[in-house]
Amino acid sequence: MAVSESTAARYQLADPDVRLMLRVRDDDAAAFEELVVRYQNRLIAVLEHVVPSREAAEDLTQEVFLRVFRARKRYEPGARFSTWLFTIANNAANNALRSMARRHEVQVVSNSDSQVKLLEQMALAQSGSMPTRALDKAERAEFVRAAVSQLNDRQRMALLLSKFEGLSYAEISETMGMTTKAIKSLLSRARANLRAALEPYMEEGRGSLGETTDE
Repeated sequence: MAVSESTAARYQLADPDVRLMLRVRDDDAAAFEELVVRYQNRLIAVLEHVVPSREAAEDLTQEVFLRVFRARKRYEPGARFSTWLFTIANNAANNALRSMARRHEVQVVSNSDSQVKLLEQMALAQSGSMPTRALDKAERAEFVRAAVSQLNDRQRMALLLSKFEGLSYAEISETMGMTTKAIKSLLSRARANLRAALEPYMEEGRGSLGETTDE
């Protein structure tokens, strides 16, 4: 869909990454390298919650940047650069998961043995079968990650874009090709599912875990 000149000018003025991508469109290699530096780790951090391993996330991130480069001549700034980039990432992740499923390389990302064992260990700790103790920051982060990984693909992607990237409902809607109303509903269900996964195992008053489910 064609982008109006006023829309393009607005995003070009407001978003320095849009300006970088316009330089990439003009075959500026240094600008492309700068975008890779800015977004590579952020993409990996999101995608490793979507595909089965960090290695797969790193490979998929390379694929995303390859798609960005190939699409450079068609680029028009109709949204924040990050919204455009994560739209490409979401499409690439969906394609990768379908391909893995066809090759039987992945069943359901959320059902890995390590994730199930982690939840079981927490259940035992809180039930009295194991001594209870305060969780350190790394353990809390891993436990939340395991709970996030139990969400379905769409809930997980919407939540990650909201929490990791700070995208608005409208931006997530554009990224995932869904209506804003559907995104609000999706995030509401994702938060409810996270609470259901976390609450049985955590002591009352644990603020940091509760905060992960808020907007």
